[in-house]
Amino acid sequence: MKKEFKEKAKSLVDSMTLEEAASQIRYDSPAIERLGIPAYNWWNEGLHGLARAGTATVFPQAIALASMFDKEMLQKIGDVIATETRAKYNESRKLGDRDIYKGITLWSPNINIFRDARWGRGQETYGEDPYLTGRLGVAFIKGLQGAGKYLKTAACAKHYAVHSGPEATRHGFDAKANQKDIEETYTAAFYDAVKEADVAGVMGAYNRVNGEPACTSSELVKQRLRNDWGFDGYFVSDFLALMDIHGDHHVTSNVFETCALALKATCDVNAGIAYQSMMEAYDQGLVTEEEIRNAAISAYTIRAALGMFDDDCEYDSIGIESIDTDESAELSYQASVNATVLLKNDGILPLKKDEIKTVAVIGPTATSIAVLEGNYNGTSSRYVTNLEGVRNAVAPGTRVLYSEGSHLFGDKVQNLAMDDDRLSEAETVAKASDVVILYVGLDPSIEGEQGDTGNAFAGGDKISLYLLEPQRRLVDRVVSTGKPVILVCNTGSAMDLSAESEKCNAVIQSWYSGQAGGQAVADIIFGDAVPGGKLPVTFYKDETQPPMDDYSMKGRTYRYFDGDVVYPFGYGLSYSTFEYYDLSITENGAIITVKNTGNVKADEIAELYIDKMPAEKLENGLNTDISDLDKLLDPSNQPKYSLAGFERVTLEPGEFKVIQFDFNSRLFSTVLENGKRVNLKGKYKIYVGGQQPDTRSKELTGNDCLEGEIIL
Repeated sequence: MKKEFKEKAKSLVDSMTLEEAASQIRYDSPAIERLGIPAYNWWNEGLHGLARAGTATVFPQAIALASMFDKEMLQKIGDVIATETRAKYNESRKLGDRDIYKGITLWSPNINIFRDARWGRGQETYGEDPYLTGRLGVAFIKGLQGAGKYLKTAACAKHYAVHSGPEATRHGFDAKANQKDIEETYTAAFYDAVKEADVAGVMGAYNRVNGEPACTSSELVKQRLRNDWGFDGYFVSDFLALMDIHGDHHVTSNVFETCALALKATCDVNAGIAYQSMMEAYDQGLVTEEEIRNAAISAYTIRAALGMFDDDCEYDSIGIESIDTDESAELSYQASVNATVLLKNDGILPLKKDEIKTVAVIGPTATSIAVLEGNYNGTSSRYVTNLEGVRNAVAPGTRVLYSEGSHLFGDKVQNLAMDDDRLSEAETVAKASDVVILYVGLDPSIEGEQGDTGNAFAGGDKISLYLLEPQRRLVDRVVSTGKPVILVCNTGSAMDLSAESEKCNAVIQSWYSGQAGGQAVADIIFGDAVPGGKLPVTFYKDETQPPMDDYSMKGRTYRYFDGDVVYPFGYGLSYSTFEYYDLSITENGAIITVKNTGNVKADEIAELYIDKMPAEKLENGLNTDISDLDKLLDPSNQPKYSLAGFERVTLEPGEFKVIQFDFNSRLFSTVLENGKRVNLKGKYKIYVGGQQPDTRSKELTGNDCLEGEIIL
């Protein structure tokens, strides 16, 4: 943070009594009237739109935004969120409204790694890959924080660290992770957020990590984050996480000891109630005045950087007219289109409008607003459900028939009815139609954060990757009519759609698709838009995941999983075709030409992967100055290959573009068993194409990646 903001913060905190300073490191900081400082609530959310404070633009859920593989668009979305957040803050404070979710400190993005497909909060992340998560996280943070004299909003990277389920036991769970996985996977995106995006805040996780509570970890917070990376923003606990330290983790005996442990670990702001006891901890001699004031200075540096104590902040004039604009709505719609992933198409798509007289829209997510919103969402004034999208997209005169088909998860829709009380209607509607669009999936009441869902038996996590049983029966009943079926899946996570893919003519992953999600997917189905998203997570077969509480990366994500998958990371179909050629590789980067060889304008995502540990590299020998290299380098515990570049391009039919991927030493670094990141001499294999270089992607697309080598 700039020196002037730190000096401003210190001046303000120096003018406070100790008790006043202690009150300002609570998330619900009270007013200090004698100093003219108003109350401020730190807790606000902006995961995929300004959340929980009324009307705002609702973008697709974060996992959907990740499937765009588009840094530039994500930064634009971050900027819109920051604008609407500023507008809400400015208008609220004019009326003396200092409530929760009205501030300009956003506790977003969630840059945890989606390492287990069952994790309910995986929908909030950018997927399973550290590089993709890091690039998208940096772009989003830059969008939120802006490039002005002041921060437009203060972003906060969460949940630091080694956190991705299980939800049901997170308050007392100890995540055991080796140093290699911590460095290579769990903290990599946080490093990018700190070192590249200069993120204002970092939030600690609920769980312990190797015995230490994440919010007070000497290894993760004091050593890695503060000392090694030089993070000088504010560190905040997750809500009530500090109370877990004595209540569930039993690391301390009471709240006073917890206050001391947290403060000494440089936890500057407490989301929760623990720091209400800070002065009692001081009276007991557990914390010092200097420690309290230092935390308050850290917090106030952020508030100063946001322009809260100055009259010339360039964002103070943003008002209500900047919320829910036509421009932000169009951006949300385009994000929904770009995020949609076409998983299967036997040639049925896009549908020819003039040949369709009757369309059946069936399924429990067809009229759902919840599947547009995802979790941590705002409220849109412009929702277009899946059913409404189809009605808007069909040709005039086309009949649209609708049936709910089944309950989302229950055996019946009406309590007094027999089981499967909507199946006969679904069959009737299907038989009367030329084509069926079948909308299935989950919603945030089933998968999500513990406490936010009705899925109490699993704390918001899934217990299976299959569609829920009532929906599977619905699919079978509809398919049995013999009518063409297009399956659209609204979920925030990967599903085992292997059975449905065999039975249906087309399969679309629509995620939690944003306020215009229903329109976006309908436009894709009827050819008014072209799909171009790629999967940011692997779609596994059910029961192929290690135990959820096992935090080893072995057997997880495309980098370490060796089994058969339904749909691979980086995969997605288009209505067009693309050719890759003229791959050139130097030590500074790679250049590739991509051409649209199809008949429609379309987006393509070019992906570059590096094999960091090929067998021939070991035979050539490695740096001899690394002591105990044989013990520290286990070739069987290295990624098969890793994403190291991606670019989204739009191409007209016949058009080509040259794409350049820039290299840096970190891309080629190998993480040893002790967590040390080193650059090893040898030969590296490079893969470039519209997919990852795996056999399943080739089987699904018929395409190979281009290959090259570089010696470093």
